Amino acid sequence: MEEFRKNPDDFDLVITDQTMPGLTGFELSKRMLAIRKNIPIVLCTGFSELVNEQLVKAAGIRKFILKPILKSQLSAVIREVLGEEISMRA
Repeated sequence: MEEFRKNPDDFDLVITDQTMPGLTGFELSKRMLAIRKNIPIVLCTGFSELVNEQLVKAAGIRKFILKPILKSQLSAVIREVLGEEISMRA
């Protein structure tokens, strides 16, 4: 988070897990979006009663994915999210 705070434009995409020590992925995402509202974020979780697809979309998180996820699926999600970002800039 500290590096993002210093240089938010150095990041093209953020992929985070929901369950992390000290800070949830959802809370991290909200903090990042407060600094740079258009940062594309993908939130991953194995299971969580705290977040769902509607909640994360409403918060501005671009994609919510459930684990486990195959590399090919993750690649497709990354292409989708970055493709949306390119379209939004055009």
